[in-house]
Amino acid sequence: MTDRSRPPAPEPLPHPVVDNHCHLDIARGDDQLSVQDALAQAAAVGVPRVVHIGCDLPGARWAVETAERFEQVVAGVSLHPNEAPRLATAGGLAAGLEEVERLAASSPRVRAVGETGLDYYRTGQEGRSAQEESFRAHIRLAHRLGKTLVIHDRDAHADVLRVLDDEGVPDRTVMHCFSGDAEFARECLDRGCWLSFAGTVTFANAEPLREAVRVTPIGRLLVETDAPFLTPMPYRGRPNASYLVPLTVRVIAQLLDIELAVVCREVDRATDEAYGGGWGTNHSA
Repeated sequence: MTDRSRPPAPEPLPHPVVDNHCHLDIARGDDQLSVQDALAQAAAVGVPRVVHIGCDLPGARWAVETAERFEQVVAGVSLHPNEAPRLATAGGLAAGLEEVERLAASSPRVRAVGETGLDYYRTGQEGRSAQEESFRAHIRLAHRLGKTLVIHDRDAHADVLRVLDDEGVPDRTVMHCFSGDAEFARECLDRGCWLSFAGTVTFANAEPLREAVRVTPIGRLLVETDAPFLTPMPYRGRPNASYLVPLTVRVIAQLLDIELAVVCREVDRATDEAYGGGWGTNHSA
């Protein structure tokens, strides 16, 4: 029987870091942590701040409300790449994009537009034009509002770069759950992006991803959970949450052969640069 229980808490980090991408509103496994419990458990192991991402209209509204309630949280709002074709089929993509713009402009607690981008794994050829239309609209919105752009890229590296080059890369652009190799990492870094690594970097079959970590300057490297998904080893398949960030950070420190405390400080500082800082307790100052 598959174990769906929550993993135990890891050893706390020597310096706080930010989980720069999680979904506090999505349940997975046998239980769902309340926002209060998720934040408390994360803070106890050195993860006192999170970026919560809303991926559809109800989720984006919830993201804004949650960021307004909890000082440890800032929000990203978007139509996920797999949401865009569904809305387009129903004739609601334009209205959905208008709502995302309203929400993005509604509060300084909204720091990001995204996750947006392209996903050729779950959406077939028939949905790609809607994905690209939505992606371009999100990029333009990030430019207009001066927000961080958070990109979802699954099996679509070349087209993600093509669209970014067409529209212009926003000053603050994060490649969420980076999934490429060292060559693609260099392409993204050349465009000024931050690369965010999730628990996938701990997986046995992820050596190309680990090579991408090794070529990423520490000042351009972020860490995330994408919780409740992508739980790091040795708990792959069990529910993920922000309190498991230390598992991924420790692997990254080993890959870079840099002292763990140094990696934590630099990742924390890079996250403030990518998202503007100034929420919760700013440990990089």
